Amino acid sequence: MGGGPTTPELVAAVANAGGIGFLAAGYKTVDAMQSDMAAVRGAAGGSFGVNVFLPQPKADPAVVETYLRTLEPDARRLDTTVAHPLWDHDNYPGKVEALLADPPPIVSFTFGCPEPDVVAAFRDVGTVVAVTVTRPEEAAAAAAAGADSLCVQGIEAGAHQGGFANEDGPGQDFGLLALLGEVQRVCDLPMIAAGAIGGPRAVAAVFAAGAVAAQVGTALLRCPESGAHPVYKAALVDERFTVTALTRAFSGRRARGLVNRFMRDHPDAPAAYPEINNATRPLRAAAAAQGDADGMSLWAGQAFRNTTDRPAAEVVELLAKGAGS
Repeated sequence: MGGGPTTPELVAAVANAGGIGFLAAGYKTVDAMQSDMAAVRGAAGGSFGVNVFLPQPKADPAVVETYLRTLEPDARRLDTTVAHPLWDHDNYPGKVEALLADPPPIVSFTFGCPEPDVVAAFRDVGTVVAVTVTRPEEAAAAAAAGADSLCVQGIEAGAHQGGFANEDGPGQDFGLLALLGEVQRVCDLPMIAAGAIGGPRAVAAVFAAGAVAAQVGTALLRCPESGAHPVYKAALVDERFTVTALTRAFSGRRARGLVNRFMRDHPDAPAAYPEINNATRPLRAAAAAQGDADGMSLWAGQAFRNTTDRPAAEVVELLAKGAGS
């Protein structure tokens, strides 16, 4: 969970409870990523992973600027400004170099598949490589690149869809259970299931469908170890927010969150990530500072009503019952 919710304390708590916590390298500097890794190593007795975002193609500047003009009323209401729609590669090369020099047990990649030589380099230093996929053809490509495992993400999942392409098309969206079956048709890599896994029954279901592990994000957002903003945590149990939907309004890439005013006001945001994500950062920060949940990106999966404010270790223990352990 990039952007703040995933803290070293949360990752360590999950690892010490018998799970595998993942640090989010997205949106962080190399130094911050390394500092988080050191903190986890100092606090966790178990294994952990690091998630890395792959760079995305540059968007049409004219399309981006047209969308940003529609955000001006939001900026005035929040007494802030829309930032420059900067394209960046999230220092992908620097993060890969740093992780190869100080390898974690696992590294996962989102928004694409690394080149085969990058995968091979991680395997050579003893790091397990996982690739996030949302379609069977992505799974086949990851297998061909040498990945050790797949994070199979269904359309029910909260936050960004982690597939390779930022596009819309017929038949591209798969529910998690269906996707697990489709992936098994094209490759035999171990599958980590992700998407609206909110309790032990959901864990049991994905194991029955062929997954070897279940990955959760939303289920941990309200835990005391989570770095999610208090307004964000409160929104997950606020009766005003009843459903989730996919939107590009905040970031320019499809992501699932609680339907709020900002999402409703900007239904036609273009595919332009990370440009829009960088441009809306001051708006989201101002909304959080003002306690305005309707202006924040409240990423959440479809099982968000199952979230609890219990410690992360208790959440892991509950979920593990679905795996028979």
